Amino acid sequence: QVQLVESGGGLVQPGGSLRLSCAASGSIFSIYTMGWYRQAPGKQRELVASISSGGSTNYADSVKGRFTISRDNAKNTVYLQMNSLKPEDTAIYYCRADRRIIAQTTVYWGQGTQVTVSS
Repeated sequence: QVQLVESGGGLVQPGGSLRLSCAASGSIFSIYTMGWYRQAPGKQRELVASISSGGSTNYADSVKGRFTISRDNAKNTVYLQMNSLKPEDTAIYYCRADRRIIAQTTVYWGQGTQVTVSS
């Protein structure tokens, strides 16, 4: 019922910056938490950052001080500003949205956008 579309990925040099966007559509009401996960080849998918509807944020230790997550609740859009990128940041980045109806939570995933950090 919720469609998530990521954009902003690409190839960037080490030390460069990218800004990812994720727009939600469909049954967008009651989306509580949105966030970004990433998965590198041969590795497990891991949390990068998340943000609640109230603005509380969580970051992976590996990206603290370099990445910033933000959201526009009116547009149901979440952003990830990535600075000082490193080759280890190379991965497919996935958008996630948690939709809460009363006490029931449903998780939705986007298709992912490729981020490659290489010189």
